[in-house]
Amino acid sequence: MLSDPACLGNLPPDAAESIFDPQFWRARGELIAAAAGRGSAWFIASGDHESGERQWVLRHYRRGGFIARLSPDRYVWAGEDRVRAFAEWRLLDIMRQQGLPVPKPVAARYRREGPWYRCDLITERIVDAEPLSSALARGALAESAWRAAGAAVARLHHAGVDHADLNAHNVLLDADGGVSVIDFDRGRLRAPGIWVTRNLARLRRSLAKISRGLPPGRYSGQEWEWFMVGYGTAAGRAAA
Repeated sequence: MLSDPACLGNLPPDAAESIFDPQFWRARGELIAAAAGRGSAWFIASGDHESGERQWVLRHYRRGGFIARLSPDRYVWAGEDRVRAFAEWRLLDIMRQQGLPVPKPVAARYRREGPWYRCDLITERIVDAEPLSSALARGALAESAWRAAGAAVARLHHAGVDHADLNAHNVLLDADGGVSVIDFDRGRLRAPGIWVTRNLARLRRSLAKISRGLPPGRYSGQEWEWFMVGYGTAAGRAAA
């Protein structure tokens, strides 16, 4: 298991494995919600936001696509360095040290079963934030929000972070106008290249897809232009 001891706080020493079990948190009355999506994710909370107590997201790694029918959550063992939860934990740790807008990693673990393994990751929850997709479903976003989202993505790209699944569900907007990016499974650090264009194209396709059923004015070419203005401004500032 990889963990940040400071984040584990007042949990009992024998809870190292239990913290990855949703039933452990349900018994403590701290399992507050489940996040929608392909993977299994749960919100964990104790205390309130102001007290600074535990606000976590527990995610169990699951496969997608056709392969999920054969093995929904098992991966081929190729050594501890290739465990997906460990790779994401380490990438998040590096990004946090650089001050990038991503969640703080708390703990990760794997369970090996012969040639297979399953794994889980806990990160700090970004409270009072919602996915860009949810925000668009509620109403049109201000130009400043689009520019802030573009700037956040530009910061990641300038640091060489290739997000394997950059989409409107993985960009979070908070109540204070801040932007964070989540879900770095299969993400990695890379030298500048065509992957930057692919990241942006993936996000643009995602926005176009989710906006099809929304009222007019939620997302059009103008909003993407605002996004790219924020992206370009932040990229230019970082390169200076």
